[in-house]
Amino acid sequence: MTVLSERNSADVIRSEAAQLFFDRGYDATSLRQIAAASGLKVGSLYNHIDSKEHLLLQIMGRIIDDLMDVTSKAAMVTGDAVERLQAALAAHLTFHAERAQEVFIGNAELRSLSEGARQVVIEKRHEYELFLQRLVEDAGRAGIADVIDAKIHVYSFVAQATHIAGWFKPGGRMNLDEIVAVYTKLVLRELNIPDADARVIQNA
Repeated sequence: MTVLSERNSADVIRSEAAQLFFDRGYDATSLRQIAAASGLKVGSLYNHIDSKEHLLLQIMGRIIDDLMDVTSKAAMVTGDAVERLQAALAAHLTFHAERAQEVFIGNAELRSLSEGARQVVIEKRHEYELFLQRLVEDAGRAGIADVIDAKIHVYSFVAQATHIAGWFKPGGRMNLDEIVAVYTKLVLRELNIPDADARVIQNA
């Protein structure tokens, strides 16, 4: 088996496992079901994972790593502190809507991990929240945002994105770009940025 096909197999296993965890729940999903969905024998799974918990940890860790990658790249936009925060928020919200199943698993199945594995995920989440918090603090220091408590503002951003992941479906009354614009406007208003609405319109 080539290195490329091994990587492809690992991606397929994670994808099929994520679908099963979403549909059935982690506890109700067996490795045999994951292997069957992936077109593999159960023994072949162990070329890619150590256990079912290890597979869940891979899925949950990957979603946070991907989220950090997407939002941090978005925040590299040229502009002031609010424009960087706004770009990160748009990426943050879009990501949650487009990868809602994995987001759901990350929130619903944290309790299924053992203490050590759970701590790995919690630390990744904390790192991501600190990244968003620094963007908020930068806007506050620049004097263009009214920051009450940066950490609590970030909790609000995370809750909004989780909310979108829970209800957004393509083909509804508003498309994703329009929804992201509304939520971004709410965030900028929350931070009492005087030209909040104009900033969102200009970047829509």
